[in-house]
Amino acid sequence: MPRPEVLERLKDAEREAEDILEEAEADREARIAEAREEADHIREAAEQEAEELAEERLAEAREAIETRREELLAEGESQRQALQTAAEANVDDAVEFAIERFEEAVNAQT
Repeated sequence: MPRPEVLERLKDAEREAEDILEEAEADREARIAEAREEADHIREAAEQEAEELAEERLAEAREAIETRREELLAEGESQRQALQTAAEANVDDAVEFAIERFEEAVNAQT
């Protein structure tokens, strides 16, 4: 094979190798871009899921707090009614006690 043909084949092989490298580089860049895009989608989905979970937990906590608040209010109302009933039951005794003391004080002065 003559020398010029060998050189031409070498140049062709070098060009072909460069083309292959350029294609590989372009393919690599495209894959990296796809991977970044997919990672962004995954991150966005995870953030959305985390946000929804946080909102769900917050709603559950608010519901539990409201339930506990209602329980405490009911308990307080029950205690208030019990105290009121006890106080009303003691009114007559208290009035009678006050009258007795007043009479004792009046009798002690005479």
